[in-house]
Amino acid sequence: MYQDKTLVCRDCGKEFVFTAGEQEFYAEKGFQNEPTRCRECRMAHKAARNSGAPRVMYDAVCADCGQPTKVPFQPREDRPVYCSECYAARQRG
Repeated sequence: MYQDKTLVCRDCGKEFVFTAGEQEFYAEKGFQNEPTRCRECRMAHKAARNSGAPRVMYDAVCADCGQPTKVPFQPREDRPVYCSECYAARQRG
C-alpha cells in the first residue's frame, strides 16, 4: 500500500527516503504530516531542544486582542498569532 518517497530536508537540503515502513508507522500513530528533516538533522534538532539552553522567543502581536506577546516560533505574515490567554480561549472553544 505504501511506497518509499524521496523527500528534501528543510535544514540541510539533502534528499532522504521516507520508507514505506515509516509511512505505515506514521499512519498507525495518527501523524498527518510527513517528516521535514532527515534523520541526522532530526537528531541534531532534538538534541538542541533538550540541551537546556533557553528557547529563542520572537515578538508578535496577538491577532485577537492586539497585545504584544512573545512566541517560540518565527511568526509568518499569512498566519495569525495569539497570546497565551487568547490561544487558551480558542482551544476551549
